[in-house]
Amino acid sequence: MTTAAAADDRYEKLVNRLGWFASVMGILMFSSYIDQIRLNLNGQTGSVILPLATTVNCFAWMAYSYLKRDRDWPLFWSNSVGAVCGFATAVTALAF
Repeated sequence: MTTAAAADDRYEKLVNRLGWFASVMGILMFSSYIDQIRLNLNGQTGSVILPLATTVNCFAWMAYSYLKRDRDWPLFWSNSVGAVCGFATAVTALAF
């Protein structure tokens, strides 16, 4: 393997690790909606605007990452958590 090829390989590995790290951080961020869902269910409802915006944004990113020629699975799965949590938060804010 040439020096340039080895450098390219290291770069791709770094970018891949960065993608997975960002995905884990996104999942942690979107999981914070769980506390708001709990509050909504206990009668302390919050705003519905942010969870709805999160849901739409996450579905758009999921579609983008799935429809790309080279699918971006870290982006897809981290945003799927956001879509589910955002939707559940919006529903509980409206229903309870």
